[in-house]
Amino acid sequence: MTPLQPIFCAIYRWRLHPGSEASFVQAWSRVTLLLRAERGSLGSRLHRGPDDVWYSYTQWPSAEAKAEGLARPPVDPEAWQQMREAIAESLPELILEPISDYLAPLPRHGA
Repeated sequence: MTPLQPIFCAIYRWRLHPGSEASFVQAWSRVTLLLRAERGSLGSRLHRGPDDVWYSYTQWPSAEAKAEGLARPPVDPEAWQQMREAIAESLPELILEPISDYLAPLPRHGA
């Protein structure tokens, strides 16, 4: 990606209630796919760190696009609620300034 286009990137972090991981992943995946399909999100990746913190890296075309996409009613209220119920602690959002990007897409499972 050269030169970088204006883009909004952020990292979201959570600690989950023990035993809620599968439910969280299911709900997070549903919400993420709908935000990408219906609200203009550029997608997101979910990671679990060795510190048992869950990390989501997300991209939007701009901060305004993110704000607009999330200002509307939830894309799936039940999935949002499922995520909230799984979260024991939300850590502050980290806004990132893209400088260089050489990240290749992740290979698809089974590909």
